[in-house]
Amino acid sequence: MKKIIFLFLAIIISFIIWQNRVNVVIWSIPKILNIIKPISSEGSSNWEQGPIEKNNSDQRPNIILILADDLGFNDISFYNGGAGSGSLMTPNIDKIATDGVIFENGYAANAMCAQSRASIMTGRYSTRFGFEFTPLFPGANKLMEWIINIEDPELKVEFQKDAYAELENVFSAGVPSSEITIAEVLKNSGYYTAHVGKWHLGRVDGSHPNDQGFDDSLLMEGGLYLPENDKSVVNAKFDNPVDNMVWARSQFSVSFNKGPIFKPGGYLTDYYTDEAINVIEKNKNRPFFLYLAHWAVHNPLQALKEDVDAVSHHTKPHNLQVYSAMIRALDRSIGRILDTLDQNGISENTLIILTSDNGGASYIELSDINKPYRGWKLTHFEGGMHIPFMAKWPREIDAGTSFTPVVHHNDIFQTIAAAGKADIPKDRKLDGFNFLPYVKGEKNGKIHQTIFWRQGHQQTVLHNGWKLIRTNKEDQKWLFNLNEDPTEKNNLVKNFPDKVNLLDSLLDDHNSEQLKSMWPSVINSPILIDKHFGEEYEEGDEYIYWPN
Repeated sequence: MKKIIFLFLAIIISFIIWQNRVNVVIWSIPKILNIIKPISSEGSSNWEQGPIEKNNSDQRPNIILILADDLGFNDISFYNGGAGSGSLMTPNIDKIATDGVIFENGYAANAMCAQSRASIMTGRYSTRFGFEFTPLFPGANKLMEWIINIEDPELKVEFQKDAYAELENVFSAGVPSSEITIAEVLKNSGYYTAHVGKWHLGRVDGSHPNDQGFDDSLLMEGGLYLPENDKSVVNAKFDNPVDNMVWARSQFSVSFNKGPIFKPGGYLTDYYTDEAINVIEKNKNRPFFLYLAHWAVHNPLQALKEDVDAVSHHTKPHNLQVYSAMIRALDRSIGRILDTLDQNGISENTLIILTSDNGGASYIELSDINKPYRGWKLTHFEGGMHIPFMAKWPREIDAGTSFTPVVHHNDIFQTIAAAGKADIPKDRKLDGFNFLPYVKGEKNGKIHQTIFWRQGHQQTVLHNGWKLIRTNKEDQKWLFNLNEDPTEKNNLVKNFPDKVNLLDSLLDDHNSEQLKSMWPSVINSPILIDKHFGEEYEEGDEYIYWPN
């Protein structure tokens, strides 16, 4: 009788576990990670110490590249936004724009994190070296199958279940070591080079920051801003597949120069800022290149309680409060960097470039973060790629400059190299331009006539203001005249067949120069263009399939 009872209980428990397998997996993954990737409670950075005296004959600028993560166009108050709702000001970020140049038409190299970062570092379309998709961790596609539930039969997520079957170390793969990064170019010309924060460009085969030109690297290992149960943190969670995946995979951890993994010394955005200030103060007497790659404001949404309290009286709902507080911390970071430059007397000769890797994400379930543009991160609509973009260099750029021609992530490499008087290998095919002569009025006209985006079948070209988005779905093709319709309200694909043919031809020619992806796509997922993840699909809503 006891055996029958035990068997019955085992069946019941197994059934309950199976019915709740997603929650079980999400609960168990962090526990498993903490076992296989233990985090030391002790650890620190050891940034290289520069000279005590400054060599006044070397007038090359210090260069700081600040890259926010998933920062929407409307999150910056200078763009008439302010944390999406228009209620939160970003005075320190705005100061870079008012003291330098604001780019009204700045574009990301991709609508997704890793590929944009690859282009920023190399000055090339990432598809030139096969970095077309962001590699997912082992088992991600199976987990995504379990947790994705789109009820409408028209919007089906497509999976390539065995795409990684014959590939090794896909999750750790990244930019090939044969690529030349801006850090390598500057280091070879005598700059000290330091990286703080997110990398997302690989850990193997020479793709680690220390192998790609950075003297020192404080690398983000896990994705938490603080432990979830920390008394000083406020969390906002969503019952959607992306947020569940990020929480499940995240730890509170960093490493320094390939050393042991350890816990950061505080809320991540502030901690990275502390470390960036250490870099500046230790190297103020020699030219340095600091790549400050903030995790903010990427999910998981976590903010300090004091920041949430500071914004909660004018922001609702809860996720907007936490998100706004995260932007407040990011803006505080920028202010502290600017103050440090002033205090050390090096502001005048420091070039700062600030931008985002792509537009704001749908899965944090906020409507206006990319306003006035349509679409989200992962899509080639303007909301996914039309991003905050600004630069400041008092010695060279007049305060209050506004620049309306198109600039692109690819331009960052050329601009920084020119500012640092660094030599670029002559056999290197680059896709960007040095924007400084245009900003300073030494050259007139457009920098780019044509720019491209490609991620699998989602392919886009912007040519003299005309933009074509195409996919492998017959009913998913869009043509916009951004000169007259910058918010992409009117699809003209049926009105101008000759224009469509021209842009299709430009895309085909561009594709003929790109390499096959180093790893295949594993997922093809529908993204609503005008609604976030928390809003239900209704018949007639436009959507686009995102391949990765």
